[in-house]
Amino acid sequence: MTESPTAAVQAARRQLATRLREIRTEAGLTATELARRLDWYPSKVSRIENARTPPAIADIRAWCAACGADRAVDDLVASAQSADSMYMEWRRLQRTGLRHLQESRVELYERTRLFRVYCSTVIPGLLQTPAYATALLESIARFHNTPNDVAEAVEARMQRSRVLFTAGNRFSVLVEESVLRYRIGDAETMAGQLGYLLTLMSLPSVSLGVIPFSAQRPTWPLETFNVFDDARVHVELLSAAVKITAPSEVEQYVRASQMLSRSAVYGSAARDLITAAITHLG
Repeated sequence: MTESPTAAVQAARRQLATRLREIRTEAGLTATELARRLDWYPSKVSRIENARTPPAIADIRAWCAACGADRAVDDLVASAQSADSMYMEWRRLQRTGLRHLQESRVELYERTRLFRVYCSTVIPGLLQTPAYATALLESIARFHNTPNDVAEAVEARMQRSRVLFTAGNRFSVLVEESVLRYRIGDAETMAGQLGYLLTLMSLPSVSLGVIPFSAQRPTWPLETFNVFDDARVHVELLSAAVKITAPSEVEQYVRASQMLSRSAVYGSAARDLITAAITHLG
């Protein structure tokens, strides 16, 4: 099925490293000779060429200049920046709090028309109630030790969720049954959240599927991911957010979503699972 997001990032960095090695060899330089020209330790050239150390932008410019390949700089810099932006640690994204991260994605959400969402851990952000979002974001702020602006972040998330009611938008949402049972917040918070799911299911733009515990699966439960217009994927890891735009990789997530949807139940069967989860709250 899908490639590990961290493996995809490493693959992009290996491609950059391979291209830098090619530029050196095309210039007729050994690694030692290049290191001497750049006044680097030879081990630094080796680490870059073997993708063990990502090159800084200044390193790329110096490398190309030493090899007489200045025309390659712009493409290589773009490749390096693309690889870096694929993998962003939450501590960097959240260093000023959680509100900015919510607001930074508004433009993407507003221009997207087809949303494919798969969640194996929590209720998708677009479908969250304020109480559920508050409980979840409070736990995230504690874990990552970010500035506590949860109230503002929740408000930003609710504002972002207005795309649910934008004409022409479509939402294909899949959740594992376990997501209905994981208790985020207290019983009242969970009951309100599950009840809200029942309400959202009535929207003609929302297709909400639940993958039962007992389903015959085409694949294992995957990491939570969002696909935007089948052109861009966001994957959520414990330590980082991964952005994927390479068409071949995006296609894997679209295919995974389609395969997982065949294991899901919809309509009254999905309502029964949600209702059972509410009853289980006692």
